[in-house]
Amino acid sequence: MSAAGEVQSIQVDDELLRATISVLRERGWDGLTLERVAATAGRARSTLWRQGLTLEVLVGALVGELAADFRDTMYPILTSAGTGRDRLERGLFALCEILDRHLPLMLATDEAFHQDTAPGQPPDYLHPFIQFLREGAADGSLLPSDDVVEDADIAFNGVAWPYVHLR
Repeated sequence: MSAAGEVQSIQVDDELLRATISVLRERGWDGLTLERVAATAGRARSTLWRQGLTLEVLVGALVGELAADFRDTMYPILTSAGTGRDRLERGLFALCEILDRHLPLMLATDEAFHQDTAPGQPPDYLHPFIQFLREGAADGSLLPSDDVVEDADIAFNGVAWPYVHLR
């Protein structure tokens, strides 16, 4: 079994996920340590270590849940009928629903969407929005863009962060 397979097979309980989010909120990504997570959860670092829990496993669990939820939520919209504009709108509403489900993580850090979604797999959260914008330009429901990636980034961030901060 590969190291990545081993990391994915370790289960992280909700208490440790909450402790990880708490440390992120207080210290940020640079201050996130296994020792701090263990202390916040009221456990010994050595206990977590013996269970195979590492900082990479904890972060992977948080980011992995977010990435899986995003993928599972956006896929039906990506494969649905409708204009690019309609699908962009549905995608942005779905993004807000995802943010609600992961609100503690989003309130703790604005870097969750920038973490690798799996070992060696960089994030690609803009892809659905790029697709919606391209299809909208092609079907005439949206104006063509000189930089669809920048526009997708603006749409994503212009909805995501005000929504999180107003929640």
